[in-house]
Amino acid sequence: MSLAQRQEELVRALVAGGAAPAGFDVDRLRIAEDALLRKRAGEVARHMPLARAQLGDAFVEAFMAWARGRQRGGSVADAEAFTVHLVSSGVWSPPADRRRWWNRRRSRSRG
Repeated sequence: MSLAQRQEELVRALVAGGAAPAGFDVDRLRIAEDALLRKRAGEVARHMPLARAQLGDAFVEAFMAWARGRQRGGSVADAEAFTVHLVSSGVWSPPADRRRWWNRRRSRSRG
């Protein structure tokens, strides 16, 4: 197997839920994956200040559970998809003054 293929396996294990490549410590890979997910959660939180403030520490845990195994879409795309997840699963709802904005945004993304 080439170096490029092994590197691809490692990246897939760290950011896309892939299996640990041969020769790598699974526990250490999980620690590195968690660190990367926390960093990604921080980037997404900047686009979702209301949800972050209202959910507190639960925001990071919810994001990590949602994002684990998902390809990174960029912080804006991740924020939009995570918002849909939070609202549709009933974990979070935008404040009343933001619901109209949310409903408009959802109707545009569907059509």
